[in-house]
Amino acid sequence: MTTPKQLIIRAAARNNAEWCAAMSRSHGLMSEFGLQAWAAPARTPLYYPDAVTLVPGVDPAVLAARIDTTAAGASVKDSFADLDLTEAGFHVLFEAQWIHRPASAPAIASDLAWGVATDPDMLHAWALAWDDGNRNADLFRPELLDDPATFVLAGRSASGRVVTGAVASRSDQVVGISNVFAPDGGPDAAWPVVLEAVHRLFPTLPVVGYEHGDGLEAAMRHGFEPVGPLRIWLHG
Repeated sequence: MTTPKQLIIRAAARNNAEWCAAMSRSHGLMSEFGLQAWAAPARTPLYYPDAVTLVPGVDPAVLAARIDTTAAGASVKDSFADLDLTEAGFHVLFEAQWIHRPASAPAIASDLAWGVATDPDMLHAWALAWDDGNRNADLFRPELLDDPATFVLAGRSASGRVVTGAVASRSDQVVGISNVFAPDGGPDAAWPVVLEAVHRLFPTLPVVGYEHGDGLEAAMRHGFEPVGPLRIWLHG
């Protein structure tokens, strides 16, 4: 019998895979959803996996055959932390927890104005703030604005500068949050803005994502519950 938490994890994994597919499309890369996993046959953008499992018990060899393990940096998001990809040449990069916040959880008020990036200039300003000087702001391309399920959330200071934000990915059952940032104050400064935006945009949808370490502890302080483990496997 599938438990409520297992249903949440499946919804979160599917949502995350859809976001990875959207990011890949914005870079001109095609990918495919199968019954067991989403996968991209060519290397995906920086920080994004080449495959995401959608159900438990995926065959490791079949999954590895769907991605390009000859290119540096190939990775797999093992959504149920139940795979052993060592024979395919992978090692565990890190472990994390899927997180869930019910739609009925109290809204959090923020003293920052927020909005959704709707043009390339605003997206670039958001990406520069997210990147914080690491020279990877071009990861977020204007083509991403064409995806109807992707909402780039930006919190602004009184002067109009982007100081916090995240990406919200809407699916049928949940809204997924990723790329949470606030250069000043960290996730504890970001979550009130992000959750206020999500509550106003998607008041009936529970919020999901995944975090580990200090990020997980911060999410729990803002009403999230860990619901199950995942692993990121890196090739080589």
